[in-house]
Amino acid sequence: MKHIDVTCAIIEKDTHILIAQRSESMSMPLKWEFPGGKIQAGEPASDSIIREIREELCLDIRILAPLPPSTHQYPNLQVTLHPFVCTPTSNTITLTEHADHQWLSVDEVLTYDLAEADIPVLQSYRVYKQQEKGKHQIKALIYTT
Repeated sequence: MKHIDVTCAIIEKDTHILIAQRSESMSMPLKWEFPGGKIQAGEPASDSIIREIREELCLDIRILAPLPPSTHQYPNLQVTLHPFVCTPTSNTITLTEHADHQWLSVDEVLTYDLAEADIPVLQSYRVYKQQEKGKHQIKALIYTT
């Protein structure tokens, strides 16, 4: 069985995150996903996600944090996703491969037909946001006492 390592970006803007819809010509046509792509041989995952987002969305990003890798078994392919929480450093998106994109709240993302491999990534992102919220609450307590 074939195995590939792929990066994906959870790109945050205000209180929303970006998902992209796969085109009809891609595998898993019209499914929604966190954009990204295959890691090239010898390429660090962090370099891969910056390159892939620039290629697919014509968008520059800054990495905020890596999330734990997640492996998913499709019928004929095993995919390990290497997710990164990112923020855009440019404002315009130009789709070069995808059919559409949406900026959504985390709860809204759950109502879209996500690629199966992206579902654990979304769950991991929710845990990350809860941990970040906890860190900010602790800092606020330290500064107010």
